[in-house]
Amino acid sequence: MEYAMIRSSNSKCVATILLVIVLTIINCGEAKGREFRQSNTVFIRSSCSSTTYPKLCYTSLVKHAAFIQTNPVLLTGTALNVTLSSAKSTSAAMSTMARSGGLSGRDAAAMQDCMEVLADSVEELTKSIGEMSHLRTSNFEGTMSDVQTWVSAALTDDTTCTDGFQQTPSSVAEDVKTAVRGRVVEVAQLTSNALALINQLANGHP
Repeated sequence: MEYAMIRSSNSKCVATILLVIVLTIINCGEAKGREFRQSNTVFIRSSCSSTTYPKLCYTSLVKHAAFIQTNPVLLTGTALNVTLSSAKSTSAAMSTMARSGGLSGRDAAAMQDCMEVLADSVEELTKSIGEMSHLRTSNFEGTMSDVQTWVSAALTDDTTCTDGFQQTPSSVAEDVKTAVRGRVVEVAQLTSNALALINQLANGHP
C-alpha cells in the first residue's frame, strides 16, 4: 500500500514538473513572439518617421508587419503595392463617378484629365514594382534609379490631378469634386511616402 502511494505521489510530481516545463516553454515562446512582433512594428514606425506623412505611412504598412519584418526591401515593396492598390481603386471610383453624370464643362474636363494622369501613375507604379522584384546587389544602383524616376513621375501625375480639380468652379458638383480630391490626395500622400522609403533604401545601401 505504501509503495503504491509513493508511486502515485511520484507520478503526480513528475506530471507537475512536466506541466511546469510545458507552460514555461509556451510562455517563453509567446514572449519571443511578442518581442518579434514589436520589433517589426518599431522598424516600420522608425522607417516611416522620416516620410512626409508618417501617420499614414505607419497605418498603411503596420497591417503587413508580419510579412515586412525588419527588411527594408520588403518594406519598400509593400509601400509600392499599397500605393498601387489605392491608385487602382481610386481610378475605378472616378470611372464610376464619371459614368454617373452630374459633371459638365470644366469639371468634366478635369475629371477626364485626372483619370488619364492617374492611369499613367498606375502604369509607373506597376513598372516600379516589377523592377523591384528583380533587385539584386549587382544591379542595385541602376534599378533603384529607375524606380525613383518612375515613382517621382507617378507623384507628379497625382499632384497634377489634384491641382486640376482645385481650379474648377467650386459651385459645380462640389460633392463629387470633394470625394475625388480626397481619394487622389491620399494616393499622392501614399506615393510620396513610398518615394521617401525608396530614397531611404537607395541611400542606405553600402
